[in-house]
Amino acid sequence: MTGRPARAVLPPVLRVWLGLTAALAALVVVVLGVLYAGDSRPGMVDARIGADVDGVGPPWRDVALALDFLGEPVGSVTLVVAVVTGCLLLRSPRAAVLVVAGVGMTVGTATLLKSLVGRTIHGDGNLSYPSGHTAFLTALALMVALPATGRLGLGRTAGTSLVLAAALVAGAAMGWAQVALGAHYPTDVLGGWCTALAVIPATAWLIDRTADRAADRPADRTADAGRRESP
Repeated sequence: MTGRPARAVLPPVLRVWLGLTAALAALVVVVLGVLYAGDSRPGMVDARIGADVDGVGPPWRDVALALDFLGEPVGSVTLVVAVVTGCLLLRSPRAAVLVVAGVGMTVGTATLLKSLVGRTIHGDGNLSYPSGHTAFLTALALMVALPATGRLGLGRTAGTSLVLAAALVAGAAMGWAQVALGAHYPTDVLGGWCTALAVIPATAWLIDRTADRAADRPADRTADAGRRESP
């Protein structure tokens, strides 16, 4: 093989810690899903937090609506196109693939979980667990932070801190907007945040593994051809 190897979208120094984080997040998603399956009422935590956040007035309601727009079809597609374009301009096609695949996997997982859990809000049949908006924006933040960690050459502590901080800020912002607008319960938001934390590291690992195997095949064929041609 010639040239520099493609940079991994899941930096090796982060694999163990993010793997553990993903496993814990998946456990939280399952526990909350079982706890609130088929329910339509807020839990104790939902009632306490919702009372302080739900029903904000201007100008904070306008901020919440702007954040909510980022999770709607037009807003989310615009964000994804912008991030993918940035990845390609930085000559990181593997990161671009991660964004497209990661968004698809995260949104698909959240949608499937909504159908399986069957939790609704306001008694109008709107499936609420987990929050797809929160899962989407958290996933996008993770998929920006992961390649940035590798590009900046950050170590395990700094890299993990950057990735988790990005996920926390994005998830908290969108989660606040969803609760403030009455679209989700706080536990729906937590479920969406954890969905992204569970899905994105696994997706990034799978993309790296698939891309590395594909890159190794031409080298293996070249080596085999060289051995056959040797006297």
